[in-house]
Amino acid sequence: MDAVIQSDLQCPDCAGQCAYSPGDRALRCLSCSNVHTIAVDPEADPDKEFHYHPDLPHTEQSVVTGDQTHACETCGGEVVFTGPALSERCPYCDGALVLAGEDQSYTTLGMIPFARTETTGRENALAWIAGRWAAPSNLGDHVARGRLTGIYVPFWTFDSKEAIDYMVTYRVKQGDNWVSRTYRSAMKTQFDDLLVPASPHVTPLIRDGILHDFDPDSLVPYTPGFLAGFAAERHHQSVKDGLRANAADKDLLLRNRIKRHSGKSKITQISYKTDTTGIRYRRVLLPVWMLHYSYGDAPMKVVVCGLHGRAFGERPFSSAKLFGFSALLALGAIVLGWFWGAAGIL
Repeated sequence: MDAVIQSDLQCPDCAGQCAYSPGDRALRCLSCSNVHTIAVDPEADPDKEFHYHPDLPHTEQSVVTGDQTHACETCGGEVVFTGPALSERCPYCDGALVLAGEDQSYTTLGMIPFARTETTGRENALAWIAGRWAAPSNLGDHVARGRLTGIYVPFWTFDSKEAIDYMVTYRVKQGDNWVSRTYRSAMKTQFDDLLVPASPHVTPLIRDGILHDFDPDSLVPYTPGFLAGFAAERHHQSVKDGLRANAADKDLLLRNRIKRHSGKSKITQISYKTDTTGIRYRRVLLPVWMLHYSYGDAPMKVVVCGLHGRAFGERPFSSAKLFGFSALLALGAIVLGWFWGAAGIL
């Protein structure tokens, strides 16, 4: 992943700076507005996956990108800016950014460029807020004044094969009592392109939205031109660290598959051992719009997927509206109870 040469982002017509335009899927000059195609390396293969075995030596080649890192004083996030983009605020938490050292990261081979424009990102964030139940009446005004920023966030895709021996404890009715039973069995399953955050700054709010919209077929080779005008957090996790970070989510997925495989209901406990083989991985970058706003003294954000525009986020509730809804529910329960009582009397 070589550093971007600024001359590569210059407009050949007027020598102005270009930035990536999601609406054009190309570079657009910020001076003359002419559009220029982004050249993608025809030899690069974004679908290529790399094998990993935890018991064998594994070498991961780091590269010095030459880009200047900007570190957040609040959350510790580190991002780089490509081309004309530069911000004094962190895309993740809106904290202040300061210059840090030269970025050194692992090579990213695949990415999905932004497909939704800044305008669409803001509109979708506002539409999401407008649809929130029991939201304060002036919440839309606060969100409209928020700061929107686009960032490419790092993810893994992991493949693996799992051979599992398991035991489940479940409850069954025996006469008038519930008794515990155990069931042992074995199963095989596999994961294909399991998407895993490659940074502690990729919160569940960000991850869960991306997970719904990720399509491996949309990956293109890593190309610096697609980053022009945006922030990006590069890959700094080792494969071992990535697998460790995914352990809890993988455990939950395996337990759910064991439940289905066992065919038992009222399961109270699951224990298992799995033999994991065939681990393959990719490092990819995925696009996210983040809109930061404040309501009262609370900082909040709405995240919009840069792929399909799905919005999700944080929001406050109106105490008055919650009280009103509670009062209506209570009144409804009283009226319903009165009718039931009257029907019983009759």
